[in-house]
Amino acid sequence: MKSIKPAEKPIRTGDGGGRITAFILVAILIMGLVAYRLFNLTFIRHSFYVESAKTQYNNPSALLSGRGNIYFSDNSAEARKIAATNKSSFYLFINKSIDSPQDAAIKIAPLLNKDTAFLESELSQRDKTYYVIARGLTKEQADRITKLKIAGLNVALEVSRIYPQGLMAASVLGFVGFDSNQRVGQYGVESYYDDVLSGETKTQSFIGSKTYSDIFKFLKFWEKGGTKETAVEKETDLSAGEAGNDIVLTIDPNIQSLVEIKLNALLKKWSAPSGSIIVQDPLTGEILAMAASPSFDPNNYFDYKLKNFLNPNIQEIFEPGSSFKSVTMAAAIDAGAVTPETTYYDTGEVKEGGFTIKNFNEKANGTQTMRQVLQHSLNTGAIFAENKTGDDAFLNHVVGFGFGQKTGADLSGEVAGNISNLYSGRKINFMTASYGQGIAVTPLQLVSAYSAIANGGRLMQPHMVKEIAYPGGTKTEIKPKIIGSPITENTANKLKSMLADVVEKGFDKARIANYDVAGKTGTAQIPDGKGGYLTNDQFVHNFVGFAPAYSPRFTILIKMDRPRGIKFAADSLSPVFGDIARFLIRYFNIPPTRS
Repeated sequence: MKSIKPAEKPIRTGDGGGRITAFILVAILIMGLVAYRLFNLTFIRHSFYVESAKTQYNNPSALLSGRGNIYFSDNSAEARKIAATNKSSFYLFINKSIDSPQDAAIKIAPLLNKDTAFLESELSQRDKTYYVIARGLTKEQADRITKLKIAGLNVALEVSRIYPQGLMAASVLGFVGFDSNQRVGQYGVESYYDDVLSGETKTQSFIGSKTYSDIFKFLKFWEKGGTKETAVEKETDLSAGEAGNDIVLTIDPNIQSLVEIKLNALLKKWSAPSGSIIVQDPLTGEILAMAASPSFDPNNYFDYKLKNFLNPNIQEIFEPGSSFKSVTMAAAIDAGAVTPETTYYDTGEVKEGGFTIKNFNEKANGTQTMRQVLQHSLNTGAIFAENKTGDDAFLNHVVGFGFGQKTGADLSGEVAGNISNLYSGRKINFMTASYGQGIAVTPLQLVSAYSAIANGGRLMQPHMVKEIAYPGGTKTEIKPKIIGSPITENTANKLKSMLADVVEKGFDKARIANYDVAGKTGTAQIPDGKGGYLTNDQFVHNFVGFAPAYSPRFTILIKMDRPRGIKFAADSLSPVFGDIARFLIRYFNIPPTRS
């Protein structure tokens, strides 16, 4: 009888069965949790969620606390004018194919006051899973559309950014546009202060025609706070969350309105395509007005081209021409190289390295003082002053006045200008720069440099916002900031006297009876991009000045591009400068400075 040998490897019968059993138990547990969740949402807490949904639909402010407001400052009243705020409204969209676009169009056309055929075409967008039909609907319209219960047609809340003053200060404000599916500030202070103005990012839930399954998913989404895992129908909206902070601009709407009117009239008079005006407080750096044309309406920014959004006061550069001679003279006096009464002999031209530089009128003036150099705007005199100063000292003063670098103003997209020619080591570049050619600046840089002369030698950081107000009632005031001291107070006082003489003895239309006014014009050629300049009398005109000359309250820059029918800025811009200065003197109630 043979004995039975045990198998070398025992057969194991429990492994596969154990895994299957564990899987079944987990599945039962998950199904139980889902069933409990469904029962809890559908029956136990159903009324709670329905009331929550009704509250959101009927009370937009409960869901959308919104982006912070922007205010203008008003010197003449305590009440601040709103520059930008939010408005709650509804919009209509489809999120799946409409069974009968024609029937749906017939029903909603009277409610939207739109053409039925057009709406039928819009509702037939079967290649898109989400499509907006109409925006800016009232609550009444939203209610009536929702009661139609058209499957796939939905109404949702949204907050729109509105600008009650229309085009006013548009280049300063910017607008709130879309970055992907989020609303963000674009250009101007809306962009620069986007984090300050915007509240915490939240979500909105769509409310409209839904099946029972859709309602369950909506309630699940709402209870979970709108996480990506549970959200079915939602949109991200920076305006739909905790309140952002308000900001108060330094812009005065009364001054802003005036300069915009003056700028548009100026450009029309001389058929100029573009221009800008800045009014600055020289003691604080605050920008009281900043206008640019062409501009845009931030309420309808989508109707404009990209170039309209650029702020030429900080985002475009130009050769300043003779208005830069004040900087050259400030450097020369501050370095001790000349005094206002230092003389030189003007032969009408200067030769250097094969180049011949002449005065703007190609005339010789004989013996002239530095004071007369500014009065008569002599290129040869500016070259003389730069030579006396020395290239290194001249460059240091140019940089000290903030040229070739950003001002640090609280506006998005600022450029630094271009003084790279002064780092080439070529003498001819220093000579041309002395009278504002071969270098490029922004209008904000130039007006800030004149403000430094006006206030006694302190370069102030220009800024657009004076205060940030928080929802709790606390505030942060933006303090004036000194960013440099390019010249001494003594030098500044001498320059004030020289620039006051320029207006008094040269620009009769910029004079103001019983007031000392300081200023200088510039008429500059326009580079052609090929190393030369445009011909056919194409120039950039600018006028920069301040008043009262010895106790300044404001600095004004006016710039006009390619005017027709007039050659020099002294003729084109002096009257406008005088008009704005006279308004400001009355507005600030500035007493006369002389009898």
